Amino acid sequence: MRHRERHRSDRIGWLRAAVLGANDGIVSTASLILGVAAGGAARSAIVIAGIAGLVAGAMSMAAGEFVSVSSQSDTEEADLAVERHELATQNAAEHDELARIYMARGVDRALAAKVAEQLMAHDALEAHARDELGIYSLMRARPVQAALASAGSFSAGAAIPLLVVFLAPASALTAAVTATSLLLLVILGGLAAGAGGAPQAIGALRVGFWGALAMAITYGVGAFFGAVV
Repeated sequence: MRHRERHRSDRIGWLRAAVLGANDGIVSTASLILGVAAGGAARSAIVIAGIAGLVAGAMSMAAGEFVSVSSQSDTEEADLAVERHELATQNAAEHDELARIYMARGVDRALAAKVAEQLMAHDALEAHARDELGIYSLMRARPVQAALASAGSFSAGAAIPLLVVFLAPASALTAAVTATSLLLLVILGGLAAGAGGAPQAIGALRVGFWGALAMAITYGVGAFFGAVV
């Protein structure tokens, strides 16, 4: 029978981006809505503020993720260019370097040299990128994909408190946005923790606590300046 193992490390990249984007979308938009509502604004002003927050936040997430991942991609490409040059001009030295890497991991000299020889014959650049530089083809930086994923997850999270503003009666708007957002944050934190193999209760409480703190502070600021004005 084939031995099968299930690991969660391959989820780290997309899980981090999805959780960060959705969490930020819920927290920032709900906090903005509560701050504006606490200042005594009309529903129309609250809706405008919420929509503006959604669009601005999604664009900010996309731009930030694109710039960040592009920098990583540029670094990877620069390292690969150096490696291509060295493989073309110093192939024997590169073979010896790769063999020493395997020896440092516990492989004897003869076998390490053989493994290095066979891997370089198959794809020398990939072998050095993976074992010397730590650059894996499946984990290469993809700026556009990262930007779209961040913007999408942020928008999905931000849309929920904004939808509540449309549906909730004016007298219960603040309570409805707060309760809905906190519930979603707790569920999101629990699901993310479970997918990553961590205790769900701890993940749920962690996300819920920081979300509640952000909304409470923003609500207080809105109430204070609303009273002053």
